[in-house]
Amino acid sequence: MERRVRFALGIGLAVLVAGAGIYYAAGPGNGATSADASDPALVAEGKIVYAEHCASCHGKNLEGQPNWRATLPDGTLPAPPHDETGHTWHHPDQLLFDYTKLGGEKLIPGNDFNSAMPGFEESLSDHQIWAVLAFIKSTWPANVRRRQEMIDRRNANQRSSR
Repeated sequence: MERRVRFALGIGLAVLVAGAGIYYAAGPGNGATSADASDPALVAEGKIVYAEHCASCHGKNLEGQPNWRATLPDGTLPAPPHDETGHTWHHPDQLLFDYTKLGGEKLIPGNDFNSAMPGFEESLSDHQIWAVLAFIKSTWPANVRRRQEMIDRRNANQRSSR
């Protein structure tokens, strides 16, 4: 009997360890493929990544740079705010993701728009980019989040009908 109990405990421990490993690898906040602002783990990770990679231009509190709508002498615009006072929420998630990953010049080549936004494809994983976007969205008031969700759904519907 003692041998069976040890065997069962051993099996139980193995299942627990394996389950914890699977949860860690695929659980909330890992392997994100969307900017889910309702996922606390993803938002928390995004807050850290934002502070390390985005706040130097877009502001510690997502406030952007002063006079962000006024063109600079080099033809670029200052970094816009990502809070509800900016225009980030006017765009669908996929565009925000692509813009962050590729940067302004690579995403919109040959356009009159001269973007100073660098691409982060070499320094951030797709998961980290989605986490940053989830963090940004989590700071918006509910009415702004709802409006952006409508824009996002409309964009997704247009993309799926092509």
